[in-house]
Amino acid sequence: MKITDDCIACGSCEPVCPVGAISEGEEHYVIDPNVCVECKGYYDEPQCAAACPSDAIVKA
Repeated sequence: MKITDDCIACGSCEPVCPVGAISEGEEHYVIDPNVCVECKGYYDEPQCAAACPSDAIVKA
């Protein structure tokens, strides 16, 4: 998963990540691709994308 420049830095994605792959970046939140598992083994769909109000989280 990847957070695009459409991110409004609201922080709604960070607490829903089951593996802690999301953190606050300089301009907006970022997803560490080495940690992200796209919620496989936890949920049926990526929770960060579902929680994002600006649809800024897409498959990388």
